[in-house]
Amino acid sequence: MPSWWLYARWVFSFFNFQFSIFNYDMKYLYDGPAKSKRVFLFAHGAGAPMTHPFMAAVAKGMGEQGIRVVRFNFPYMAAGKKAPDRQPVLLDAWRAVIEEHGGGKKVHIGGKSMGGRMASMVADEMKVRGLICFGYPFHPPANPEKTRVEHLKELRTPALIIQGTRDTFGTKADVAGYSLSKSIRIEWIEGGDHSLKGGLPRAIELAALFTFGQ
Repeated sequence: MPSWWLYARWVFSFFNFQFSIFNYDMKYLYDGPAKSKRVFLFAHGAGAPMTHPFMAAVAKGMGEQGIRVVRFNFPYMAAGKKAPDRQPVLLDAWRAVIEEHGGGKKVHIGGKSMGGRMASMVADEMKVRGLICFGYPFHPPANPEKTRVEHLKELRTPALIIQGTRDTFGTKADVAGYSLSKSIRIEWIEGGDHSLKGGLPRAIELAALFTFGQ
């Protein structure tokens, strides 16, 4: 088979793949008052969808405090796949969700673990009102040298990170050694793990107060 044909097939497959990813049928779950002036776009972590009990609990809790919470699945999760999409795909999904809900000036964004990390990477670009991360993955478990904090040094968006003191993705001792932007506030859940076990009601309260304060 001629080499040009193989290249043509590759180009077609690549762009067809991109088209399918960026035009997937975006579905949302809504909690809270439809006419609320406080809107929080909420993304899931790497291994669980928007319907996970953690996601549902946060959405319900913030919704009951008058915030419109919008949950969504990233493309890979919507397609039933286990492995997360590449970072550019995740970031473009975030951009699309923000635009579909009125643009950055009208929304707060954030998420659980990976969802929050990806939100932090588009927050300044999209000029959102605020950022909330539930259990930020500062580094992989058992690999504290591989940090994910470089972009957090210059973050301008007001941000709240709610972290458990026993979170293997970033303990209090780990985080104390990072140079983070002054726009970031960290609230610690004593004894909490990466899912903020035992302190989720407090985490929801903190997130709601932050949202109304921005």
